[in-house]
Amino acid sequence: MSNASLIIQLVESKQLVSADQIEVLKRSGADGDEALLAQLEDKGFLKRRDVIDLLSEEFAMPAVDLSELDLSADPNEWIGEELARRYNAYPLGLENGVVQIAISDPLEVEAIDGLTHILKRQVEPVLADARQISKVISIKYGGESEDEYALEDEVVTRSDPLAADGVTMDHEGLDDDDAPIIRLVQVIIADAIRLRASDIHLEPLEPRFRLRYRVDGVLEEAPSPPPKRLQLPIVSRIKVMGKMSIAEKRLPQDGRIQVRVDEVDYDLRVSSLPTAYGESIVMRILDKSGLMLGLPELGFLQDDQAVFENLITLPDGIVLVTGPTGSGKTTTLYSCLNYINKPDRKIITVEDPIEYQMAGINQVPVNRKTGMTFAAALKAMLRQAPNIIMIGEIRDKETAEIAINASLTGHMVFSTLHTNDAPSAVTRLVDIGVKPYLVATSLRAAMAQRLVRRICPDCKEPYEPSLHEVSALGLDPSLVGSSNFMKGLGCRTCHGHGVKGRFGIFEIFLIQEEIERAIYTGASAAQLRLMAKEMGMRTMRDDGVRKVVGGYTSVEEVLSVTVAEPTVV
Repeated sequence: MSNASLIIQLVESKQLVSADQIEVLKRSGADGDEALLAQLEDKGFLKRRDVIDLLSEEFAMPAVDLSELDLSADPNEWIGEELARRYNAYPLGLENGVVQIAISDPLEVEAIDGLTHILKRQVEPVLADARQISKVISIKYGGESEDEYALEDEVVTRSDPLAADGVTMDHEGLDDDDAPIIRLVQVIIADAIRLRASDIHLEPLEPRFRLRYRVDGVLEEAPSPPPKRLQLPIVSRIKVMGKMSIAEKRLPQDGRIQVRVDEVDYDLRVSSLPTAYGESIVMRILDKSGLMLGLPELGFLQDDQAVFENLITLPDGIVLVTGPTGSGKTTTLYSCLNYINKPDRKIITVEDPIEYQMAGINQVPVNRKTGMTFAAALKAMLRQAPNIIMIGEIRDKETAEIAINASLTGHMVFSTLHTNDAPSAVTRLVDIGVKPYLVATSLRAAMAQRLVRRICPDCKEPYEPSLHEVSALGLDPSLVGSSNFMKGLGCRTCHGHGVKGRFGIFEIFLIQEEIERAIYTGASAAQLRLMAKEMGMRTMRDDGVRKVVGGYTSVEEVLSVTVAEPTVV
């Protein structure tokens, strides 16, 4: 999207032009935002001065009218003609030790940085009309006659650049100019993707503008964050790319960006949140290649994989995946759907929002504004005769009851719940109002999971754990010699961290006959857990220990996401 698009969005939000005027011009043949902006000016709908004042307010940058200033000083004292023409910038003089430079584009970061470096002084950019600046440069440097000094108003526009190397943004209006602020946003996104980050955090603090990437679940601060003065243009640029309102700064907003990096397509889910020092932006990176993960890549060992494959291929019932936010539940569900997605099966999902587009699957987005809630979508879906239903999350009694009824009428239902362990899924359903007998007859299994970081395969080496680590895991010290403990030394592949990527540790709670009777009689989560363990259920800590002993992850990782089993008195 070009700056023309940004200006049109701004003038509409400030009601400087009406939607009817814009629509009239579109119908008259104005093709593209640049042409539309020119037509708005030509028809007298929009004054150049109004646009400059609007940009001045939006980017907190003072504006001047060059026709009203004394420009008798020699500009060569500050910058030469070549630089002035390159940046379309004109020096206005020194004020309080700061050199004022007139520029036409508030996003022209390269000009300010370059001139600051050349002048070795602090530079204050001020907004002026682009045609005025060009005219003054021609007069003051090129000797053009002062009689032609007609500095008329002009709309300030500038086109977007093509993306940085290996990066293209899938949005309209992209062309060949080099606007640095846009390149900077693209570099931030590309760096995050190349670091395998799951999300990007741009956080306004009082003294600085912090940039952090979440890599393998851990937030890492970028070594060279953008300067504080670029906070407003960066946030505005991201909001424009995400088709969010740049005029609304008081309410949270959500958007979506499509980007292509190194020939791979990514979706970015954008969230803005007003804070004390400006808007905080979080961009979640949705890597479509994660959809193709098989069950072993999720972290299942062979025995658990066989159990889980059997569960997800059952003809009916409910299978729940539980865990806190960020524990990989959605990725597990998508991998299940990918595994069972066959031409003879109709699969419908209802999601809030749809994170990944999957071929061959009908995906329904939740839209509460129109009344399309989880429950409403589920009712409509059942009339579509699906074999398999996936619900993004069971949040209330109505959704839970419809899902259970669907499972009892021959549908296989997958969903998620926020609980700390697998047996607690039962009590959670009962707590939100589902009758215990319905839970007992419809639920096939609940699986809790957490994510742990994988030891880097390129730099891992065997090591002998300390007695403290062995004790913390509850292992018999005599068995350590036959184990395969590993640690990562740190290498170029893992950026010196010793870990690369994450996988799951699991707790599969199967609803067997004894468990079903206990649910029917109102057993507590602790009682169900004890029964399941006696019947062979491995806890997440047990599964984590197996993966530490097998050399897949570290002791610290498992201890950080699981708790030891309490002693039963």
